[in-house]
Amino acid sequence: MSLRTEIETKLQSAQKEKNKLQISTLRLILAAIKDRDIVARTSDNREGIKDEDIKRLLKKMIKQGNESIEIYKKNNRTDLLEIEKGEVKIISTFLPKQMNEAETIKICKETIQSIKAQGPKDIGKVIGAIKKKYSDVLDFAKVGILVKEILK
Repeated sequence: MSLRTEIETKLQSAQKEKNKLQISTLRLILAAIKDRDIVARTSDNREGIKDEDIKRLLKKMIKQGNESIEIYKKNNRTDLLEIEKGEVKIISTFLPKQMNEAETIKICKETIQSIKAQGPKDIGKVIGAIKKKYSDVLDFAKVGILVKEILK
């Protein structure tokens, strides 16, 4: 089942359950996908964006949600904070489980050793190698910071 179909099916279930947060979040996701479909539409591409593009879109939505969560925390907006956390949690269910920090550190160290990285000049090579293997399950903002720290 494609990711788009999975999201649409979850929306139907949420509507039956009358789960307002899920309904609004899933509609938000589908609207963003349709926007991307319109942009990507050409004479030879009628199906819209593929699952990989949808995953990138969902990651971007999660990143934006996490930024909003930080802003709400700073401004003591607990009402909006809880809604945003719920939305991020719902969006995350459509992506592979992200690795924790310990696993991320281990992968960074192993990759540095395997390509015999020497210092800061090899940061790009290390991150590139990690992206090839783990693009779906790692947060590359954290990976960049960790690799820079390790290769000082």
